[in-house]
Amino acid sequence: MSTLELKELSHPAGEVIKIAAGKTLDLKTQGSVTMPTGSVLQVVHAIYATAVGSSSSTYADTGLTASITPTSTSSKVLVTIHQNGVDKRTNNTYVAIKLLRGSSVISTLSLVAAATGTTTLNSVGSVSTEILDSPSSTSSVTYKTQFASTANTATAYVQMENVTSTITLTEIQG
Repeated sequence: MSTLELKELSHPAGEVIKIAAGKTLDLKTQGSVTMPTGSVLQVVHAIYATAVGSSSSTYADTGLTASITPTSTSSKVLVTIHQNGVDKRTNNTYVAIKLLRGSSVISTLSLVAAATGTTTLNSVGSVSTEILDSPSSTSSVTYKTQFASTANTATAYVQMENVTSTITLTEIQG
């Protein structure tokens, strides 16, 4: 195997630098690569499909969680949440949902979902959001959702009927 050392690799305008068919350009294990600002560096996706209910105004985990290890402290993480099966069955309540990075709340998704003013069943369906976060870390960062029944008397649900909720973490070069 030969080694070719270059200070800079460029091409004439209108031309493209190509890798031979069947060959691989391995930049990850051969040193560092600097991607342009805004480049997608990695994507982590997780699902959770087990119904969770609570009649407490104390926030509880929904089960929806994902972790990512940013490659740089300047990276951004685009967090996309689809919290599905948001529902309340009895009494009047609000289903409150929030997004956390570790133990810090970074967004409130909903404070008014599923309120009817009656004891009637009310299914909201989905509560979704996208947040561009700056974790400023190269350690593993965990994102999760929590929910509560604000009236503290009625049962609120997420993933009701075991529908699937999703979380996607996209690391973006800062």
